[in-house]
Amino acid sequence: MITSQRKLMAMFIGLVGLAVVISAVTAERSLRSDQIAQVEASLLDRARLVHDRLDGIAFTGENSLRLDRIADRTAEAGGMRVTLIGPDGTVLGDSRVAFENLARTDNHRNRPEVRAALAGELGEDTRRSETVGQELLYLALPAEGQGVVRVAVALSGFESARAALRRRFVLLASAGLLISILLSYLIARSALRPIREVRRVAAAVARGELNERPPLSDGDELGEISNAIRDIASQLRGRLEDATQEKEQLRAVLESMVEGVLVLDAEGVVLLANSQFRTFYDVRGEIAGRPLLEGIREPDLHALLRQVEVTDGIVSSTLTRGAPERTLRVQAARFPRGNLPRAGSVAVFHDISELERLEEIRRDFVANASHELRTPLTAIQGFAETLLESELTPEDQRSYIEIIDRHARRLGHIVRDLLAISTVETGKWRIEPVQLDISEIAQNLVRDFEPRARDAQLALTFEAEGQTEAFADPRILEQILTNLLANAIKYTEAGDRINVRVEGKPDRVRVAVSDTGIGIPEEAVARIFERFYRVDKARSRSAGGTGLGLSIVRHLVQRSGGEISVESRLGKGSTFSFGLPKAPPPEDDPS
Repeated sequence: MITSQRKLMAMFIGLVGLAVVISAVTAERSLRSDQIAQVEASLLDRARLVHDRLDGIAFTGENSLRLDRIADRTAEAGGMRVTLIGPDGTVLGDSRVAFENLARTDNHRNRPEVRAALAGELGEDTRRSETVGQELLYLALPAEGQGVVRVAVALSGFESARAALRRRFVLLASAGLLISILLSYLIARSALRPIREVRRVAAAVARGELNERPPLSDGDELGEISNAIRDIASQLRGRLEDATQEKEQLRAVLESMVEGVLVLDAEGVVLLANSQFRTFYDVRGEIAGRPLLEGIREPDLHALLRQVEVTDGIVSSTLTRGAPERTLRVQAARFPRGNLPRAGSVAVFHDISELERLEEIRRDFVANASHELRTPLTAIQGFAETLLESELTPEDQRSYIEIIDRHARRLGHIVRDLLAISTVETGKWRIEPVQLDISEIAQNLVRDFEPRARDAQLALTFEAEGQTEAFADPRILEQILTNLLANAIKYTEAGDRINVRVEGKPDRVRVAVSDTGIGIPEEAVARIFERFYRVDKARSRSAGGTGLGLSIVRHLVQRSGGEISVESRLGKGSTFSFGLPKAPPPEDDPS
């Protein structure tokens, strides 16, 4: 990059160099002109002397030898070349050519100086002689014998003088250029110093360093520029502070939103994408400044954005993506609205996956609860109407009343379990964990269930291993084990066995309730903890099950900071196991 200082120096040096060259050329030409004028005057005198020595000798071929000798003598005396030429241009004598070679010399009639002399005028010319191989100055004088006397001298001496003059000029020019370079550097540096300072401050302001100030310079254009830069820096600083504050506020709002926000320009390049949007589409890192197609390949999303480009209103759609499946409600629009050219598009993404899941659970719950409640209600209503409208024997009346009582109890169990699971799911079930011995509570419950196990002809055993103290709520632990044991007794055939095992692990206590009962089909294992889900519906209802026990167990275990799993093989039995933490979590809130 050529700086202003270099340009100024180059101009100054160029002017000096041009002046030196013009001076040198002018001096050289003037010297040459003066020298040639002096030589011409001297040659004219010499030519006249030669002419006087001829004594009227006719310029003919018979006098060629005589003329050649006169040319040799006068040339040697005058230190010049002498050529005597006849009226027809034939060379009759030449001091530089031997007499025997004169016949081979070219005719000189067309030589400029000879042609002028034959016309009766004084002729002159400067050129390189092919005969002697030097640059010569020729002067031709008309002779009385109707011929031409031509004299010439070499200009080599002039060239030496001119060469010396050139050398002196080169030395003077070099010295002048060196002085001009130094002076131009000093002048340019001094003249451009305030401009450099203003440029430095302007570059700093352009980089955002708004505290820089140019030097004050009043009364000239530079001072006006400095004042303008000061004003610009002050205004930019104020606007930048406002813009930064607004940007941070906008960023804080966008990053705290539970909705995803995407803003594109007219070319499909991402201008803004908040963290929630990147989470929705599993985007790692920042994608602002890149085309959306490079970061996200979702055909449904791109189709929606293409629709926005040609639509003036708000475009709404529901997109499903990801594993696990995520449902997004999208509202997108172009900006600006109206007939103005489109500058870009903005889209807002609402995650309605949980709402969809809850809606599906609600629908299933209503359907299942309605179905479960309808059966006992129908039975109670039917038998009650029969009792009211028919004449029955005391035995039939008692039988009908027992059926109504059984179904009423079942209805009560369903309502109780519904209230229990609702209380657990909404967090209203107060949990008060303490440090307790899991094996002691489990062993007591096994003793309580032994009569029921004997009545069902089942073997109920208990075993414990390791350190079994854990951090849990004893009421919830009893509820979990009660539901699991009751469930095992319901689905285990007579003659089989049930085992409760408590095992201390490094950070948890594992409790497993195993049976050798009917087992669970592989396709049903994943749904066994759903509300109202039964593997064998007829058997469950006959045993008094509501289909909510395992769902309640799962929620209670999770609320206690544990996890539950099931392993089962059809016809071989099932094992329900759950783990509870041995110590309270950091900053645990028992409520």
